[in-house]
Amino acid sequence: MRFLAKIGLSLTALLLAGVAARAETITVATVNNDDMIIMQKLSSEWEKATGNKVNWVVLEENVLRQRVTTDIATKAGQFDIVTIGAYETPIWGKAGWLASLNDLGDDYDYKDVFEPLRNGLSVDGKLYALPFYAESSFTLYRKDLFEKAGLTMPEQPTWDQIAQFADKLTDKSKEQYGICLRGKPGWGENMGLITTIVNTFGGRWFDMEWKPQLTSDPWKKAIGFYVDLLKRDGPPGATSNGFNENQALFASGKCAIWVDATSAAGRLYNKATSKVGDVLAFAQPPVNVSPKGNGWFWAWSLAVPSSTKNLDTAKSFVKWATSKEYVKRVGETAGWVAAPPGTRQSTYDNPEYKKAAPFAGMVLKAILTADPTNATKEPVPYKGIQFVAIPEFQAIGTSVGQAIASILAGQQTEDAALGAAQDEVTQTMQQAGYIQ
Repeated sequence: MRFLAKIGLSLTALLLAGVAARAETITVATVNNDDMIIMQKLSSEWEKATGNKVNWVVLEENVLRQRVTTDIATKAGQFDIVTIGAYETPIWGKAGWLASLNDLGDDYDYKDVFEPLRNGLSVDGKLYALPFYAESSFTLYRKDLFEKAGLTMPEQPTWDQIAQFADKLTDKSKEQYGICLRGKPGWGENMGLITTIVNTFGGRWFDMEWKPQLTSDPWKKAIGFYVDLLKRDGPPGATSNGFNENQALFASGKCAIWVDATSAAGRLYNKATSKVGDVLAFAQPPVNVSPKGNGWFWAWSLAVPSSTKNLDTAKSFVKWATSKEYVKRVGETAGWVAAPPGTRQSTYDNPEYKKAAPFAGMVLKAILTADPTNATKEPVPYKGIQFVAIPEFQAIGTSVGQAIASILAGQQTEDAALGAAQDEVTQTMQQAGYIQ
C-alpha cells in the first residue's frame, strides 16, 4: 500500500509539474507609443526564456483607456496585463480590481524604482502597478529657427513669451508652424496639457466645496489663450493631433515649439527617427500668473487585473518588462537614447545613458519635482496636476475635452461650450454626492 501510495504521489507530482510547465498565452493591452512598440519587439526574448506567448492588443490612447476601463470594471478578464497610469492605479487598486505586485522577489530591486513613482502607484503600502516609463512635461524647441530669427528662449518661459515666439516663427507657406499643441479631445490627451495651462493661469477644476470652476475667469482666459494661439500659429486640423501626431510633426521639422511630455526627448534626439535631433533644445514648461502645476506627472505602467486566469505568468512578464535588465536590453538593441526614462536610479547612474541622453538630468528633475499635492494657485480638495484623482474624472475630463475641441474647431463659442460643460460637470458631481 505504501508503495502504491508513493506511486500515486509521484504521478500527482508529475502531473502538477506538467501543468506548471505548460505554456500559457497572456494578452497585453498597451498604448501605441514608441516605447511600447520596442517592448513588443523585445518580448520574443521573454517568450523564448519562459516558453509562454504574448498576444498584443495595441491601441490608440483614448481607445485603450475605454477598452481597459470597461474590461476592468466588468471583470471580463479579456486582458492579463493592462497599461495604465498614475490616475487609474490607486483608484482601481483600492477597488480591488488589480493584483498586488509586491511579491516579485528581491532580485527585482524595488528600491531602485524612484520613490515618488512607487508611492503614486501604491495603496496602503501595496504596489498595484509598476512603471514602464515616467514623464513630466517641458518645452521643446528648434534652436536653429530661434537663432535665425534672433530669438532667445529663456530657461523658464511664460506663455506670453511662447505666443510671441510662435507668432514670429510661423510661416505657413513653408508648412512651418510656430507651435504644436494637443488638440485631440480626451482626459489624457488635450486635457492633460490644458489643465496645466489652466493651473498656471490661476485656475482649478473645483473649489473647496467641489463646485466646478469651468466658467471662472482663469478658465476663460486660459482657454481663450490656447484656442487663439493654435488658430494663429498651429497646424491645420489641430483637433486631430494628440501626443503621437504632434511628435511626428515635430520630428519632421514642421513645429518650432512643442509643449508636451519629457518622454519625447529620446525619440526626437535620436537621429534615426528624427530630422531635428541636431537642433533640438529644451526649456521648462511655460508659466503665467502662477508657476504651480505647469509640469505634469505621469507614469505609463503595467498592471495585472485581479480577473486574470494567468496570474503568475502575467507577473513574470511585468517583472521582466519593468526590470533593470530590460532597460539594459533596450539600450543594447535600440540605443541608449531610447531607454525607458524616469523610472529607475540605475538608468541615471549609467554613464552610457547619460552620454546618449544629455537631457536626462533635466527630465529627471522635472519628474521628481512635480507635486500632485500642490498644483494650483488656490486651494483644492483633490490631488493631481493634469487630472483630478477621483473616479468621475475620466468621464468629466473627456467631456470637457470634447467641448474645448469644439471651440478650437469653430463649432461653438467659448462661452457656450464652457457654460454647457459647467452645467454637465455640476450635474455629475451632484449625482456622485460631492455637492448638493
